[in-house]
Amino acid sequence: MSFELKIRHSKFNILKASVFLACLSPLGLLALDAFRDNLGANPIEVITRSVGTWTLVFLLITLSVTPLRKLSGWNSLIKFRRMLGLFAFFYGALHFTTYIWLDQFFDLQGIVKDVMKRPFITVGFASFVLLIPLAITSTSGMIRRLGKRWQQLHRLVYGIAVGGVVHFLWLVKADITQPVVYGTILALLLTYRLLAAWSHRPRVAVRPQAHAAMPGERL
Repeated sequence: MSFELKIRHSKFNILKASVFLACLSPLGLLALDAFRDNLGANPIEVITRSVGTWTLVFLLITLSVTPLRKLSGWNSLIKFRRMLGLFAFFYGALHFTTYIWLDQFFDLQGIVKDVMKRPFITVGFASFVLLIPLAITSTSGMIRRLGKRWQQLHRLVYGIAVGGVVHFLWLVKADITQPVVYGTILALLLTYRLLAAWSHRPRVAVRPQAHAAMPGERL
C-alpha cells in the first residue's frame, strides 16, 4: 500500500471512529442527565421516549445514505450504512428493554396484554421484531451467503420505518409535530426510491403494429 493510500485509509478510520462516537453521544447525554437527576418527574418515560426517538432517527439516517451518496457523489458514504443501521437496532433494543424492564418489570402477562390491546405498542413491537433479522444478517458473511435474498430481506426496513412513524404518531397525545416531521422525511425518502426504481425499470421496445396489406403489397 502506497503512503498516499495509507494516509487516506487512516483519515477514513478517524472519520469512522468519529461517526461511531457521534452515534453513541445521545446515550451518553441521556446517561449524564440520569446521573445529574435531570430526567424530570417521570424518568422512565423520558428514557423510553428518548431511545425510541433515536431509533427512528437512525432508521431515517440509514435510509438517507443512498440518496445522499448519489446526489453528492461521495461513494464512501455507503461504508457507514451498516453502522448506522446497527445503531438503529441498538437504540431500538434499548427502547424495548426499557419498556419490558423499567416500565413492565418483566411482567409477561402485562406485556402480552399491552401488545394485543394497545395499537401503538403492537406496531412498535412488530417493527422491532422485524429489525432483528436485519441486524443478524448485517455481516459480510451473511450478505455473501444470502445473495439476492439479502437485498429482498433488507427491504423490510421501509416497512419498519413506516411502522416507527406510526408508532410515534399514535403514542403522542397532543403535539404531533415531531412524528409528522419524521413522517414527511420518510415520505420524501420513499418517493425518491420509487422515482429511482421507475427511472431504472427495463424499457421494452415498441414494435410497429402490422397493418393489412393493400392490393399489390407484400405481406
